[in-house]
Amino acid sequence: MSLNERISKVIEYSGFTPSEFADEVDVQRSSISHVTSGRNKPSLEFIIKIKSRFPEILWDWLVNGDGEMLKSDLPDTEEKTLEEKLKPTSLPDLFTMMNEDEDFGSEEEITEEEKPIFTSPPESLKTYQSRANEKIIDSQRLEKPKEEIINQVTDNQQNKIKRIVIFYENGKFESFEP
Repeated sequence: MSLNERISKVIEYSGFTPSEFADEVDVQRSSISHVTSGRNKPSLEFIIKIKSRFPEILWDWLVNGDGEMLKSDLPDTEEKTLEEKLKPTSLPDLFTMMNEDEDFGSEEEITEEEKPIFTSPPESLKTYQSRANEKIIDSQRLEKPKEEIINQVTDNQQNKIKRIVIFYENGKFESFEP
């Protein structure tokens, strides 16, 4: 049975007309017509809307055509295992773990060998510098060295202006040559 045929079967199961079914699952009426006629394949969103409106329909049947259409058609043992799979498992919280732990809060006896040895951290070997010196060392130089400025000036002197063109907003322009 194709996916389009299974959707037609869901429409029959619902007892709605195709247009009522479209309104019920919140899809366009033309989508129902195109899917049931086989012209288009349903999108994932389309299938999810059907499944959310009819939760008793099984995913495996709706998507793949495997098994039974409805959950109530499952044998009791399969239904229970399915419910157990779907039931969220809660993780223990800290307080539950404290209540279950009989030794929680009791102090353990530690032998001399197990006691940690605490030593004071070594003194800083860094020599003292004033805050002003640290700021100067850490900062970046903002101005260019004088040599670079001089090189720029001499470079610009080698290039001579050939022409200056001024463009106006109205589309006109003027050209000046030295």
